[in-house]
Amino acid sequence: MARNVIITGGGTGIGLAAAQSFAAEGDRVLLLGRRIEVLEKADVPGALRYPADLSTVEGARGAAGFALEAFAGTVDVLVHSAGGFGGRTHPAPEGDDPLDAVAHEWNANFRINTLTSVLLTEALREHLTAPGGRIVFVSSIAGLRGSNQGSYGAAKAALHPYTFDLARQLGPRGITVNTIAPGYIEDTDFFGPTMPEAEYRRRVDAIPTGRAGTPQDIASTVLWLASPGGGHVSGQIVQVNGGELLGR
Repeated sequence: MARNVIITGGGTGIGLAAAQSFAAEGDRVLLLGRRIEVLEKADVPGALRYPADLSTVEGARGAAGFALEAFAGTVDVLVHSAGGFGGRTHPAPEGDDPLDAVAHEWNANFRINTLTSVLLTEALREHLTAPGGRIVFVSSIAGLRGSNQGSYGAAKAALHPYTFDLARQLGPRGITVNTIAPGYIEDTDFFGPTMPEAEYRRRVDAIPTGRAGTPQDIASTVLWLASPGGGHVSGQIVQVNGGELLGR
């Protein structure tokens, strides 16, 4: 039976790969993202598209309303892959106060990596199929070990206790909640062709499997968590990083 699937950040990278995978299964897919031009270029047959800034109450409420109207009030799968480095997508305004720059960077990262997931989830949680609903967040290896940009890792790590809390709250309704923490992923803004070769080799050489991940690696994990086979997995942080971070 076709499912109603919502994917944030669905126009590029991991979100696009997940959307294509669900569409190939015959599911009805809604792509959400900030830029309509990116969503329109996404090659996902039959997908609906809705542009919204999900870090705002207005944007999340508008996206939820559109989804519920399109899907007759029921959502089966909610996948959160929207995110990014706040300093890159929301540059700090010019100024001389270093604390202003710090506050801007931390606020930007929590808006685009935490609030984008939390606000939409809260707007839709009562409309998830019960039993059988699925929520999947995409975090990062940085949320488990930190990164050079501390605010990014902290914003991703904030999804982990939220996952645990939701899994406890929604479990009695037969809804599972999990987070995937990818390592380095090719063909994304974080790990793309602009990276110097020496840095690329350093990062890949640290991965026991000898390669970076791909968006499809993450999409396949999302698809499994949303399947009947993943129905007894909930409240987990699933690492998909080729063994780069072991035993946690």
